Amino acid sequence: MGKRQHQKDKMYITCTEYTNFYGGKRAEIPQANFRRLPFDHCSLSLQPFEYPVCTEEGVVFDLLSIVPWIKKYGTNPISGEKLEAKSLIKLNFVKNNDGKYHCPVLYNVFTNNSHIVVNKITGNVFSYEAVEQLNIKTKSFKDLLTDEPFTRKDIITLQDPTNLDKFNVSEFFHVKNNLKVLDPDEEKAKQDPAYHLKSTNLETRETLAELYKDYKGDQLLASTMKEPVAKKTDKINAAHYSTGRVSASFTSTAMTPATIHEADAIADDTVRYQYVKKKGYVRLHTNKGDLNLELHCDKVPKAGENFIRLCKKSYYDGTIFHRSIRNFMFRPNLSHTGRGVLSMANSGPNTNKSQFFITFRSCTYLDRKHSVFGRVVGGFETLTAMENVESDPKTDKPKSEIKIISTTVFVDPYEEADAQIAAEREKEQQKQEVERQQANVSLRKAKEEQAPKTFKEGVGKYINPATV
Repeated sequence: MGKRQHQKDKMYITCTEYTNFYGGKRAEIPQANFRRLPFDHCSLSLQPFEYPVCTEEGVVFDLLSIVPWIKKYGTNPISGEKLEAKSLIKLNFVKNNDGKYHCPVLYNVFTNNSHIVVNKITGNVFSYEAVEQLNIKTKSFKDLLTDEPFTRKDIITLQDPTNLDKFNVSEFFHVKNNLKVLDPDEEKAKQDPAYHLKSTNLETRETLAELYKDYKGDQLLASTMKEPVAKKTDKINAAHYSTGRVSASFTSTAMTPATIHEADAIADDTVRYQYVKKKGYVRLHTNKGDLNLELHCDKVPKAGENFIRLCKKSYYDGTIFHRSIRNFMFRPNLSHTGRGVLSMANSGPNTNKSQFFITFRSCTYLDRKHSVFGRVVGGFETLTAMENVESDPKTDKPKSEIKIISTTVFVDPYEEADAQIAAEREKEQQKQEVERQQANVSLRKAKEEQAPKTFKEGVGKYINPATV
């Protein structure tokens, strides 16, 4: 009998045994079967979402993907349980200037390791740290953006880095059972033989051309042999760089070989805006009087053109101002300085649409957040009348109606720019035509001068008698 024959018969559990075999051991997801879905992807299409919604369990979907699924199956594509469209919660994500999702309170960028929650009542998405510090610990359950009241149960976790089970694509119900909802247009497109021929090389097109000779009238086959249409360029829209087709065709077997460098075409709007040198002028006819607006079309041409086009289409006719904040407003190097500044309303970067506001006072803190595109140059008494209208202190909605009756466009610098571009192009075409005719005349003269001189008719007509 040895001294240590009973060494392993301990009356206690060691740390290693507790960690690896008993209560301290955690259930681990096998890495071979774990496929991580990013937080900004739809759990059904597995693609980045555009219109995010979520279930009460915090599973995120894209609205355009989940609605057809519910209509067809009526279930949750992740768990297979019953799901109704009315139970979905719209998510309001906020992006920073770099286009990345971030917390609107702490401004920290969301990643796959962030703790993300949503307010079920408002749909606003925050980092858990913000909600914990400002709502839970203070016991002040009001939305951090809208100040709308909610309860602790209304906080839904979208992503918890310590619990990633719902992001495991391998465990999704629709993935396990290979269930899909095809778009009707996509199903119809798949019947087209050209659907599977996204790009064809020269050899393939030649082969298809030979087949097409035997099977004339096959429009589906002919559609696979269409060459990409190149945009025409001239002196006005020709870029200083090429299309890149020469280098691309040199390294690609799917492109027709190109040996001539061609200038790429500059976007039409970019060309047009270079010719806009004047201000635009519009009059708003309201129930409080007229407002004359000067638009900075020469500095912010895109915003100016958008506003003028909407006015010409009578888009604002009958529009009611939904907010009026006294001493503030009613609903690029330019600043919100002074009274009567015209600026675009938005919900974040790159979201300018049709809503605008006019300031009652200087609001320089709005610089770099909203695009200034004009100012009031006439009708300040109307602006004062609008400011004097009483508003609801909670919603800032005017108690009496402030309404745009109609709009009148006096000066549209974009029409003048289009006319100038058309005139220059016509002049350039005439110049090219004259040069072409002169070249033809010069070529004809050169041919006549190069032709041998004749001295008589018949044999020996090219022999000069004086030299004989």
